[in-house]
Amino acid sequence: MTRTSALHRPRGPWRNASLLALSLALIGLTSCSKLHTSNPTAPSPVASVTLNLPSATIEIGDTGQLTATPEDATNHPLSGLSVTWSSDHPEIATVSSAGVVAAVAAGTTNITATCEGRTASTVIQVSAVKVASVTVTPPSASITVGGTVQLTATATDSRGNPLTGRIVRWSSADASVATVDGTGLVTGVGAGGPVTITARIAKKSGTSAITVTTVPLVPVASVTVSPASASVMAGSTVQLTATPKDASNTPLTGRVVTWSSANTALATVNGNGLVTGVAAGGPVTITATCETKTGTSAITVTPRPPGGGGGQFNHVFIVVEENTNYGDVIGNPAMPYLNGLAQQYGLATQYYADTHPSIGNYLMMTCGQIITNDDTYSQTVSVDNVVRELNAAGKTWKAYAEDIPSAGFVTLNYDDGHYASRHNPLVYYTDVHDNPAQAAHVVPFTQFATDLATYNFPNYCFINPNLCNDGHDCGGNVVDGWLKNNIDPLIKNAQFQQDGLLIIVYDESGNDDTHGGGRIVWVAVSGKSKPGYQSTTLYQHESTLRLSLKTLGVSVFPGAASTAPDMGEFFNP
Repeated sequence: MTRTSALHRPRGPWRNASLLALSLALIGLTSCSKLHTSNPTAPSPVASVTLNLPSATIEIGDTGQLTATPEDATNHPLSGLSVTWSSDHPEIATVSSAGVVAAVAAGTTNITATCEGRTASTVIQVSAVKVASVTVTPPSASITVGGTVQLTATATDSRGNPLTGRIVRWSSADASVATVDGTGLVTGVGAGGPVTITARIAKKSGTSAITVTTVPLVPVASVTVSPASASVMAGSTVQLTATPKDASNTPLTGRVVTWSSANTALATVNGNGLVTGVAAGGPVTITATCETKTGTSAITVTPRPPGGGGGQFNHVFIVVEENTNYGDVIGNPAMPYLNGLAQQYGLATQYYADTHPSIGNYLMMTCGQIITNDDTYSQTVSVDNVVRELNAAGKTWKAYAEDIPSAGFVTLNYDDGHYASRHNPLVYYTDVHDNPAQAAHVVPFTQFATDLATYNFPNYCFINPNLCNDGHDCGGNVVDGWLKNNIDPLIKNAQFQQDGLLIIVYDESGNDDTHGGGRIVWVAVSGKSKPGYQSTTLYQHESTLRLSLKTLGVSVFPGAASTAPDMGEFFNP
């Protein structure tokens, strides 16, 4: 239903419709005019229309202002011309005659401005994923009158995942001391402060405290980076700190520090000095720069242990069902088989999906990020994911997809009424989609019975039934029958009982938004399960990702899985 991907800097802030109308009235503008013309006495014909935003993402219930500029053949703006606005999906976002966009429901729509037969369109993403917090970097700084400092604002969701493409509205609490433009560039105007610079994204905000002085700042004489050297395992992180100092070696506060890596193929560093090991090697020089002075740290990246270490299981199987509330499964007389497994093995009674609709949950359980809530998403995903970590640890994997057109089929945004790519998340990752050797591990579900006959399974098996057997289009009785016919032979296999773990989980609830995606069923089956164990701990899909890797001996967990609650309570040592 929604997605969050494109990142663009607006040329003008979003405002609510009432403030927009008042502002336009005060300056005497129509909803679609500009102040300058190429020839006021003989207007040129319109050759093109330019919109202020190439694309943007807003939340349900939010509004935003679009402006359209008609231009002549020499790209000079033309004023006094009528512009009409339209939305190709008004059920997702409407647009007024003044260009005010109102987000209605999750999804994607094109907003079009038309003037004298010329048009321009912009893509508006309406997201159901709400901004939980906004962080402004740097949190404080000192500048002189006439000096500048660049601020950046980062939005995150309730799980701490960065949200891209959101519109940032910047403001200064005292423009007589410091002003801020639409990109976050602060300019010192008069001595004073600290003045609060606010970045607002949707209904959340973050701030930075800016002090402006007429006295030249004490120059930075040196920068010390701590630790001066460190080792980090590939896939892990280490935090560096930079301390600017004056000529007498006294630390200076409020100064802006930028970071860089001499070899991003081995180690990267973000704007806050957090270094991530990428590949074994080094030492790599990480540099902190402040007012032309620099300090460095030498980072050596060590390889991960072969195989990622010892695991509790040799094989993990994940079967994902669809769109059903917890209460419509547990206790449902039409589903005796799954209820029997829940009673005999392990049941998470407080397990919740992360979002709606399907695709965001499938991505969360395989890469630790929602990435998108647009079920028609057709882009590849390059973030760290379960396939990348399995390969790095020397583990094997397969995706068993019922009714997939063919082995190695990785076409995105595909739904023929039986197989849907949005239920097979591994095909979205560049590690698989862009690598034919890896894509070969995506196989029809018919291969499952063949592999079971000799128990010739890879370490990690992701199983998605077709759109009927997963409960998307058919009832719980069909899901239960499919599990009994296809999965029960696996559970009864003696080798599985020794070294296998089966997870049966629903992607999202039917009509519940609690914790993002509602309460759903999660059942763990293995010979090491605590009999009849029921947990009341709150878990979500990132914990399943963590569990599926950890029990195989993989020690690096992508995205939110790195901090997700551990699910080891379900198993005996």
